[in-house]
Amino acid sequence: MAELTGSILILIGAFFHFSAGLGMLRMPDAFTRMQAGTKASTLGNALILIGIAFYHPGWTLKLVILIYFVFMTNPVSSHALARAARRIGIPMAGKTEPETPAAATPVRDGA
Repeated sequence: MAELTGSILILIGAFFHFSAGLGMLRMPDAFTRMQAGTKASTLGNALILIGIAFYHPGWTLKLVILIYFVFMTNPVSSHALARAARRIGIPMAGKTEPETPAAATPVRDGA
């Protein structure tokens, strides 16, 4: 029964990884590609690692630490990439010219 549960979780995780790859190909701009890739791959990684924990119960603590690491690093790295893309002016889909973010405008002292 544990092997069946593990196999199902790994299969569902592989489906989420496939949908992340498909989202990376189909989305129109860099920001939505990052969102599709990050959310689906985070959940896919977690499900695959939980499925592996069913196959190898002795590895459970190590796999839980890996899941925690994935949950902490994937969204943070995606956020950093999105901020960098916005700062250098990569346009969003449907916008004709990129907006100048407030952080990128120079501030003059005494003006």
